[in-house]
Amino acid sequence: MSTTVRPGLTGNRWVQLVAMCIAMMAIANLQYAWTLFTKPLTAHYNVSLAVVQVAFTTFVLAETWLVPFEGYLIDRIGTKVIMGAGGLLVGLGWIGSGALSPTIQALWVWYTIGGIGAGAVYGGCIGTVVKWFPDRRGLTAGLVAGSYGVGVALTIIPISNMLKSSGYASTFITWGVIQGLITIAMALIISAPPQGWKPLGWEADPKSRVLPQSARDVEPIRFGVTGGGPIASRLRLGGMVSKPSFWVLYVMMTLMAFTGLVVTAQIADIADAYGVGDKVILFGLTAVVMAITVDRVLNGVTRPFWGWISDHIGRYNAMFIAFAIQAITVAVWIGFLSNPILLIVMSGLAFFSWGEIYSLFPAACTDLFGRKYAATNYGALYTAKGTASIFAGFGSALFVDTIGGGTNWVPVFVAMSIAAAIAALLALFWLKPVATRAIAEEEQAAAGVQPVVATT
Repeated sequence: MSTTVRPGLTGNRWVQLVAMCIAMMAIANLQYAWTLFTKPLTAHYNVSLAVVQVAFTTFVLAETWLVPFEGYLIDRIGTKVIMGAGGLLVGLGWIGSGALSPTIQALWVWYTIGGIGAGAVYGGCIGTVVKWFPDRRGLTAGLVAGSYGVGVALTIIPISNMLKSSGYASTFITWGVIQGLITIAMALIISAPPQGWKPLGWEADPKSRVLPQSARDVEPIRFGVTGGGPIASRLRLGGMVSKPSFWVLYVMMTLMAFTGLVVTAQIADIADAYGVGDKVILFGLTAVVMAITVDRVLNGVTRPFWGWISDHIGRYNAMFIAFAIQAITVAVWIGFLSNPILLIVMSGLAFFSWGEIYSLFPAACTDLFGRKYAATNYGALYTAKGTASIFAGFGSALFVDTIGGGTNWVPVFVAMSIAAAIAALLALFWLKPVATRAIAEEEQAAAGVQPVVATT
């Protein structure tokens, strides 16, 4: 049954979309500007890159692995309190990193606090936008997720300049205040639509050949008891986490998140290792600063672009094409790591064929498991990014420091290319049939039809 939205400007779903985009832009620097801070932090604390990158890894772990809990709270008590608290923690994360971190361990703590806040905002925005736009799920999830990427393109040059003129501590403090206040202001606007709301004239179509969507809402976790009696009874796990389609999504997202997070966390260090980081390219800007700017723009553009593509050709076809491009891009890049111009070009293309995971996966998750528990369900899937961060941040830095003497990143790039290729093949030949079958079985169950079980 359709439900009307309460009157007022904030009841307009397009206003909601804009507010979510601004909130995502405000939290983006915590992840995507981090690479600019690694060199001054390494020098200040007199530690290795791997030790500094612990902060990035714990940030991503906190940002992702707490999202299911934060999504649960958002789904039940609303967005304003949770996202407002998230905005406060986002600000404190950078302020504390600059003003209250006499040791590297203190920096880890403050950056992790920022990750908790960023996860609440990120999970809240993505989980809310797919509820407002079931008819444009891929596109709008891409616009919101893309704002998380492109937001840094607007701030990377002033942050880079402030790092040079004022140092990392003042930069953390100043931008922590700015980011925190903007996020809190947007949290006061953002809200989910009423339960049962849908756009006028729209209905989920589980039989669509291009974009099948479940008409049922699958909760994330459900426990029950099965068996013939008290002795024979046993605990049964149900809900989304018991579905094979969820775990296929999880494996794929982990593989693809690894490929992009390596570049996100390590691009400045990779460029320095091959002697191209400080090469001035244009208008006094170095190759690294230009690469990060281009990367973040394309990282923002790719999310609505591939989301829109997936709305028209299907989620899993779009995944296969994008992931295959990523595998080829990273493989080709190996031959040009010491070229400053191609650092900009290849890293930009790598982001263009990676950033779409943050629009395609939440859209696919909601297609499969419905809208009611969207924030919690995608929160569970989003933890795949945290899993990947262990290998992309601390793991890859430690590997290069230990095996490559801090300068040989080729084995890591080979692993990235293989991971993207595996994800591409899984999308087309595993996830696509599994997802189609899962939605069909949900519809059969809803209609009271016993599914046919193949025999061997």
